[in-house]
Amino acid sequence: MDSKKPMTKGEIVDHLATKLGVSKKLAGEFLTELVDLVYQEAGNEITLPGLGKFTTVERGERTGRNPKTGESMVIPAKKLVKFKVSKTLQDTVVS
Repeated sequence: MDSKKPMTKGEIVDHLATKLGVSKKLAGEFLTELVDLVYQEAGNEITLPGLGKFTTVERGERTGRNPKTGESMVIPAKKLVKFKVSKTLQDTVVS
């Protein structure tokens, strides 16, 4: 597999099915359920051991600039989902 091209969902399902010795259908259902669980817990903190942690943060109101006109404007406050990579994964990537 080319390391410069991201894996598709189908490639991930194929890999899981082969590695775990299960059907592609079951591997696909597992992946879908995992994603659904992350969506369901989006308002809370959820940790995927060895991968990282999803959290929500409040970004406060701030002043910005309209790139077309250069005019100052207020950017409203909003909630964001953030993902912090685990130290184990970070060390693997950096090594």
